[in-house]
Amino acid sequence: MATDFWESSHYKRWIVDRATLAQARYDDLQYVDDPEYLDFLAIYFANLITKLGKKLQFRQRVIATATVFFRRFYLKNSYCETDPFTVIAACCYLAAKAEESPIHIKVIVAESRAMFSQENYNVKNFSSDNGKIAEMEFYLVDDLEGDLIVFHPYRTLLSLCRKESSTSSSNSEEGEADEGPGVGIEDGPRYWGTGEGQLELPSAALQTAWSIINDTYRSQLCLLHPPHLIAIASIYLTFILHPPARPDAAHTSDHDHANEPSPEHPTPARQPRRSSRQANQAPSHATSPKKPQDPIAFLADLNVSLPLVASIAQEIISLYTLWDQYKEDVSSEASKLARELTNSPMSSGASPLKRAGSRSESALTSVGGGGTPGAESRDDTVDPEGNYITPAFLSSVLQRMREAKLMDMAPRPVAVNKRLERTLAAG
Repeated sequence: MATDFWESSHYKRWIVDRATLAQARYDDLQYVDDPEYLDFLAIYFANLITKLGKKLQFRQRVIATATVFFRRFYLKNSYCETDPFTVIAACCYLAAKAEESPIHIKVIVAESRAMFSQENYNVKNFSSDNGKIAEMEFYLVDDLEGDLIVFHPYRTLLSLCRKESSTSSSNSEEGEADEGPGVGIEDGPRYWGTGEGQLELPSAALQTAWSIINDTYRSQLCLLHPPHLIAIASIYLTFILHPPARPDAAHTSDHDHANEPSPEHPTPARQPRRSSRQANQAPSHATSPKKPQDPIAFLADLNVSLPLVASIAQEIISLYTLWDQYKEDVSSEASKLARELTNSPMSSGASPLKRAGSRSESALTSVGGGGTPGAESRDDTVDPEGNYITPAFLSSVLQRMREAKLMDMAPRPVAVNKRLERTLAAG
């Protein structure tokens, strides 16, 4: 089950449809002022998990697993009935165990308390009792039905692609695209399609695909689609930001270069004939030039639904469009990524990037680049034009939702029937 995605609990129980997602947020919709705030809360909580994971020095795979655990838990629970901050700490604690990077519960509690008490989040009552997180871990495992094995798109990305001029996949610990997935990827042909080998990408392009995968955890895509499709959609979007060279032109240029005699290296004298045995033992790659790769044909040869991949790519662009209205720590890498994707021909309709107009910074904080630790935080809820959503504002939205839910659950006052009271007293 741990090696076969199609037989795993991830595929059989945790790939859901949009109706299930809508039903999961039904209670929250009764107490939120604007349904779009729930989408911002998804970004807000994912950023919290990422920041806490960075403080705890987690690998990217652990952070991604904690985010998936959080999403799965809230398929069965609502924000207004639970304490998401305690759930976040428990998800990080459980994910560290599941990914074999355990950390002491005291460290989790101390770092969570320090981060959540910041002005942006304003959680003053986060418990310092280790038992609260340990108890929440039991509830979390129960709602996850014990399914702790999570598949991520990183493995597919590094199975399909590798850095240019690289002879083998890296075996280092997962954290960045050039460090490898840390899951034992073996050399050899790719898993899907009929082409030969892996697609070679420049280092910057591979890092971009990695960062796009990181950013998808800010949405519900990990609950809606299998991880290999998310990875392929990320590669597809990478081709927009890093357009591949035309293979026919490159091949023609290389061929002409190879046939040109060089004045510094004149044509060597004719070699004596070799026997047939020697000719058969000569390596074939020494005589035939390397065939240039066609990235478009590479994608077309994959045994997946390309319309579905395009649909996922559109959802990722929609995520960036929404995320651009969210103001937190600014990452220049993520800002550039969002601008290029939302202004690409693939994005349809008027983008809020253009609608905002005067904004010079993006609201994205990429997992790959990470939030800038010393970045200046914004205390305002929105800018003068009302375009930005901030963590402080979302914290107040969440607080109002929980208070409204508590008021609804409180017993309602009953009118006193004095005549009935006197009758009961007399009897």
